[in-house]
Amino acid sequence: MAIITDLSGKTAVITGSNSGIGLGVARELARAGANVVLNSYTDTPENHALAAAIVAEHGVSARYISADMSKGDEARGLIETVGTCDILINNAGIQHVAPIEDFPAAKWDAIIAINLSSAFHTTAMALPLMRKAGWGRVINIASAHGLTASPFKSAYVAAKHGIVGMTKTVALETAQEPITANAICPGYVLTPLVEAQIPDTMEKYDMSREDVIKNVMLKRQPSKEFATVEQMGGTVAFLCSAAAEQITGTTISVDGGWTAL
Repeated sequence: MAIITDLSGKTAVITGSNSGIGLGVARELARAGANVVLNSYTDTPENHALAAAIVAEHGVSARYISADMSKGDEARGLIETVGTCDILINNAGIQHVAPIEDFPAAKWDAIIAINLSSAFHTTAMALPLMRKAGWGRVINIASAHGLTASPFKSAYVAAKHGIVGMTKTVALETAQEPITANAICPGYVLTPLVEAQIPDTMEKYDMSREDVIKNVMLKRQPSKEFATVEQMGGTVAFLCSAAAEQITGTTISVDGGWTAL
């Protein structure tokens, strides 16, 4: 998935990046030469070991900073603590599934806070730093659900649609500057969290692994294949490249054809 992009000297902050898509993006940006800041709400030796592994593998600067993206002051504090931010990847997110009439208000509030409001707070803090540096990239990890909907996912769909809208606004506000803002809309990505769901789903439906993946998990993904975290990282790296300088305010779907239906 190599993208010829030299990000040497740039600093990338990736929220929600101690696993899955966020970690895959961080590794790809480090491979392109960027210094990276990993983040999640926990603070364990394992978290810091992830950053150390990136340093050892790619020879860039990498560190882990704990910040709870459900709290606006901590989201803003993350950027303030780093002190510089050339590339901002808003990736942190959670999910809950329930009919609207049964959807817990606390879950709604948490999903909107983490999936949407945190990106507002980090972006508001990062843009002045990008302007000072004379270059910047804001890349929001939205979802196919930022472009379409599914039942029982009201908060998630609302938040991801909101992320797409906010991305367009940021792009317009920075259109005459060397700063771009775009959203990536993945379908199902094979992350450790998704992988862990497969055995239980196999048991629930009494199906083989292949049938569960194609007919249950990827029912709405025409390719019938998961996207990978490496592909997500490659897409982010492309948006940071010189080739993408005039790509701003748009969405890039990495969904195996989901939103083509």
